Amino acid sequence: MIRAARAIAATLAVFAIGTASVSAAGAYPERPIRLIISFPAGGSSDAMARIVQPNIEKQLGQPIVIENRGGAGGTIAMDMVAKAAADGYTLGLGGAGALGVNMGMQEKPQYDPQKDLMPVTGLASSPFLLAAAPSMKGKSLQDIIAMAKQQDSKLAIGHGGNGTMMHLTSEMLNQMAGTKIDLVPYRGMGPVVNDLVGGHIMLGVVDPPSAMSAIEGGLMTIIAVSSTKRYARLPNIPTFVESGVPGFESTGWFGIVAPAGTPADVVGKLNAAFVKALADPGVVERIRALGSEPMPMSPAEFSAFIAAETAKWTKVAAKAGEKPN
Repeated sequence: MIRAARAIAATLAVFAIGTASVSAAGAYPERPIRLIISFPAGGSSDAMARIVQPNIEKQLGQPIVIENRGGAGGTIAMDMVAKAAADGYTLGLGGAGALGVNMGMQEKPQYDPQKDLMPVTGLASSPFLLAAAPSMKGKSLQDIIAMAKQQDSKLAIGHGGNGTMMHLTSEMLNQMAGTKIDLVPYRGMGPVVNDLVGGHIMLGVVDPPSAMSAIEGGLMTIIAVSSTKRYARLPNIPTFVESGVPGFESTGWFGIVAPAGTPADVVGKLNAAFVKALADPGVVERIRALGSEPMPMSPAEFSAFIAAETAKWTKVAAKAGEKPN
């Protein structure tokens, strides 16, 4: 009887420990979550993060600590995420480049997006805009293409960093228009917009969230929009296709990722929180006010989306003869 009682007591003790572990795992999150942004403050990715931040904090009951780590086309930030503990307390907000598109442009990538990162959800998407400084003489895409083909052309396009979608969109314009405009990398969209407004560079490929206030203030001229249809916020601006570059299409996007190996239930809880936030009317209104559209997805959908985008833009980079950095 005594041995039986002891055995039962031991079994109950083990069960209690197991139950406590499950309970602890189910309590996620129990402390603040770090969200690493792949571009500096003031750009579109930073703006998107701060729009959803309060909603996510309310749902999860913990602070979301935003950390901006720009540089290297967003790969510095995503490398940090890839190497972080897979416990759900470090997340990354990255764009197409750092989440796969620019891997073929690096000699020795520090991480493999498909193996080292776990897709959580898409966040937002928007077209790109070919913008010009106020002093730019050409006011249409055909004007600019003609100027670029002149022997003494000194045109340059500023973009958000090597390997970013802004870089590849600029490269695709050169390929499809038959031009050789110099491409100038910046550390994110904010600096590109500032230099366009100041007239320090004549052209830039920018996204609406970063540039909308300058556009509405008349501080830059928009030449063309990269989507297949005209952009609702700027209905008078023609697409690249309408401007004489058939087949031109490019869309910028951001998404949330976690380190590979993050428990499925944690990823599921994070996905549910972000998807719910992206359905909130107030959040949707603020995202659209910046010129973007919410892009909620399941982890599986986001994974497939990243793979398709990577395949498309790898071809552009290969055709450009981009050499690994």
